[in-house]
Amino acid sequence: MIRVVLADDEQLTRQAIEALLNLEPDLEVVAGVSDGAAALAAVATHQPDVLVVDHEMPVLDGLAVLERLAGKPVRCVMLTRHARPGVLRQALSSGAKGFLAKSAPASLLADVIRRVHNGLRYVDPDFAAEAIAEVACPLTERELDVLRLVDDTTTATEIAKAMHLSSGTVRNYTSSAMTKLGARSRGQAARIARDQGWI
Repeated sequence: MIRVVLADDEQLTRQAIEALLNLEPDLEVVAGVSDGAAALAAVATHQPDVLVVDHEMPVLDGLAVLERLAGKPVRCVMLTRHARPGVLRQALSSGAKGFLAKSAPASLLADVIRRVHNGLRYVDPDFAAEAIAEVACPLTERELDVLRLVDDTTTATEIAKAMHLSSGTVRNYTSSAMTKLGARSRGQAARIARDQGWI
């Protein structure tokens, strides 16, 4: 049997996937959890062969879960509702062996779990095509460094202190990045850069 932990914060979706996977003769869902922290705990407790993890979850998202499981024997499949090229790249670089849409049929998910368990990879072809067609990053390394530190609470002064720059220099980098990305705020610029996988 291939032992599976399933992590998805949407209870109805999680329970439906679990029920369908348990119909497969060679798959057993040993735990179903609703957030990233619980996923890590379930992997530690149950030692599954495969973790199926949703990209967008509370506490820790799917990418954070993948990063914390780096080097562990469990193989990971990421599910997502809206795949952006950057998310695909980040997931694969963080150790995901499978990447597919939540709208995929349960039979495909079962096949992907088997493939991943056998040491193979699977990436949804549409997501892969979008990632290949992605535009090049227009930002400089310094602009990317500034955007990496942007969140809902940091100020330009705090970013400047962390980067050993003046506040004015940080504002200049931020303004330049916003202009290049057509963003109305530094937060939006940072979100765009994260979605594209540039930071």
